[in-house]
Amino acid sequence: MPNSKLSNELKIELKKPKLYAVIMHNDDYTTMQFVVEVLIKIFNKSSVEASELMMLIHTAGNARIGVYTYDIAVTKKLLADKMAEKMEFPLKITIDEE
Repeated sequence: MPNSKLSNELKIELKKPKLYAVIMHNDDYTTMQFVVEVLIKIFNKSSVEASELMMLIHTAGNARIGVYTYDIAVTKKLLADKMAEKMEFPLKITIDEE
């Protein structure tokens, strides 16, 4: 039979993880098509959503492209950075705590 005193002492409080926004910034060299490709392949956007986000980035200077836990946000940023580096584009992506 479980010890009720022990089970009362072991209350664990779970906290929701902090969320982080991934922000893509406009530049004068990265092609629009490449931005769309990154948004589809790395950030799992539909082609329509990726095109809309790309235009928002182009006109507004930047856009929030997703909100994730820290590890996922960093991983997606690193994958996009690697993809941009391979194509020699200066794509800039930042991460901000929500």
